[in-house]
Amino acid sequence: MLDTTHSAPNIKGVYIDGQWQQTSRQFEDLNPSDGTVWSHIPDCTAADTRRAIEAAQRAFPAWSALKFQERAEYMLKIAAVIEKRAPDFISAAQFEGGGWYGKGVYETKVMPEMLKAAAAMCYAPIGEVLPSLNGKVSTAVRVPMGVVAVISPWNMPGILATRPFSVPMAMGNTIVLKPSEETPYLGGLFFAEVMEEAGVPPGVFNVVTCSRANVAEVGDELVDNPIVKGVAFTGSAAVGRRIAAKCGAHLKKACIELGGKDSLIVLEDANMERATSAASFGAFMHQGQICMSVEKVLVQERVYDTFLQGFIARAAKLKTGNVADKANVIGPLINDQQAANVKHQLEDAVAKGARIALGGGVNGRFVEPTIVTHVTPDMDIWRAETFGPVAVVVPFRDDSEAIAMNNDTEYGLSAGIITEDEHRAMDIAKALETGMCHVNCAPINDEAHAPFGGTKASGVGRYGGRWSLEAFSETRWITLDRGQKQYPPVF
Repeated sequence: MLDTTHSAPNIKGVYIDGQWQQTSRQFEDLNPSDGTVWSHIPDCTAADTRRAIEAAQRAFPAWSALKFQERAEYMLKIAAVIEKRAPDFISAAQFEGGGWYGKGVYETKVMPEMLKAAAAMCYAPIGEVLPSLNGKVSTAVRVPMGVVAVISPWNMPGILATRPFSVPMAMGNTIVLKPSEETPYLGGLFFAEVMEEAGVPPGVFNVVTCSRANVAEVGDELVDNPIVKGVAFTGSAAVGRRIAAKCGAHLKKACIELGGKDSLIVLEDANMERATSAASFGAFMHQGQICMSVEKVLVQERVYDTFLQGFIARAAKLKTGNVADKANVIGPLINDQQAANVKHQLEDAVAKGARIALGGGVNGRFVEPTIVTHVTPDMDIWRAETFGPVAVVVPFRDDSEAIAMNNDTEYGLSAGIITEDEHRAMDIAKALETGMCHVNCAPINDEAHAPFGGTKASGVGRYGGRWSLEAFSETRWITLDRGQKQYPPVF
């Protein structure tokens, strides 16, 4: 069914200090399905960004001094507004983000959960009482840092903006959010509208948007400005390395979540229905444009043929096309550059001996669900992140070979293992160089209260629950002496 209700929202400006403000320039925000202009978005400069940072700094004392239950109440109000505004977000997820209708629905279910979990964190312990050599009351407490810059990506713009701002904001930090230039409404201005409706005090939450031409200067201001005490970045490894290096030079806290080359490991005792379903969802959800997407399916050689046949049959049912038609589960890649990268990897693999078992067609930004076999380590598709609806399927002899294949990449984000033998799965999981691993499930997993993040080139730090609390707070040692500590008599 074709969805014709895809008009863009009224863009009121950028959101700084509780006010909608205009910029001197705008840029075009395109619908990736057809290349038409979906909206016109304010194009901020470093000076605009500086004003947002300064507004956040002014708001910090009052916001951090609020009673914890009052901040929790704001988080619940924000969650309620998002739930009410779900249809607006879902439409934008289709026509600004190029996502399947169901993907937008999924994000609108997860975002409120994250905010409710953040509200719950307000009631969690923020420190501990320590023993003291001198009879003091000795405490270690977590306190908010100040202004936190959030730089969010385009692929899951709702979830990947909410995750990094929710807990830091709930605990008393103030926020400046810069969404991707590919999804400036979904990842940024939508949240500004939500904060305004929820009555969040001015300056506590600010949104700046910019074009690709201005990304460097706006990003540098967010990272380099000394007022900003912490940076949350989700995106590409190349940009993440640069931001992490700059934060290190400034001795500034950062939580960096980057890409992945994630595996689904299918053992010979696996339930094939579960295995092929996990592979299809993991590889093709949102066109494979998820950092946890299944890019390598490693299958024990005794069940390789059976699995491959079932995987092909399942994936062949997925329809590709303009997401205005809700039946099309596989929409466009976000831009021409992403499509060109996928095409290059497929051409390189085929030239070096790989075979296309399903799909392989690239029509503009639309890439068919593609399954590739006979892949070898000399092919780009083996180690480089694909970020498209493509999965390689490779047999392995034993567990040690599967572990080596999984670890043969600079990335280390997530993994999945399908088996009836939980003890064996746990042994394998312990040997995988990933920040996360899920037994009898796809690598794509996210729960608001659980630690989320990767190892190696997949990032530094963890989001979620108390791990976000640790990432975006400072620890202070505060003691109360009751006259028991004596100083040397000479003093």
